[in-house]
Amino acid sequence: MEKKVIAISRAFGSGGRLIGKKLAEELGIPFYDKAIIEKASEKSGISADYIDRLEERASNSFLFNLVTTAYSSDASYTMPEYGDSLSRVAFTAQANVIRELAEHSSCVIVGRCAGYILREMPKCVKVFIYADKDVRLKRIIEEYGEDPATATNRLNRLDKGRINYYKSFTGENWGDPADHDLCVNTTKCGVDGAVATIKAFLTGI
Repeated sequence: MEKKVIAISRAFGSGGRLIGKKLAEELGIPFYDKAIIEKASEKSGISADYIDRLEERASNSFLFNLVTTAYSSDASYTMPEYGDSLSRVAFTAQANVIRELAEHSSCVIVGRCAGYILREMPKCVKVFIYADKDVRLKRIIEEYGEDPATATNRLNRLDKGRINYYKSFTGENWGDPADHDLCVNTTKCGVDGAVATIKAFLTGI
């Protein structure tokens, strides 16, 4: 396979991370998810835990949007000057890591606005994974170990967080089909079906 970078954005509980991991295994290319957080932490000096929780923190914080509105989506991804918000520094560090990984070799990258960050890379294939809400709730309870009593609230909070996070740093709407090359609903096809669908799509482009 010629060099391709598959950037997967996903709704919480849709199985996107597992799909990305299986896809990378079947294609024989690197898979990046949490490793991006660790590398960004090393670059920025910001704790990995803080970076990991940025999306969730964005779910109910008006201040999160306030401190990131100065971010320009057209800006080059270099480390910000002293005084920029911590969330913007963390985002920029992740963007730098994502660009470095994508330039190095074919890979699968899950989350972290990778599709937007790599939007000008011709070899980047942008995929959005989603599922019906009841299917997502079932997965986070049975597979992720979420308490049934809090599952709906957590799902809603993370959805809102990803929407706010994406809007704050890109100016675009999270999950917009127009921003993706392929959208896959795992409600009926499941994880394996989604992997097969993406692989078939890759062979046709």
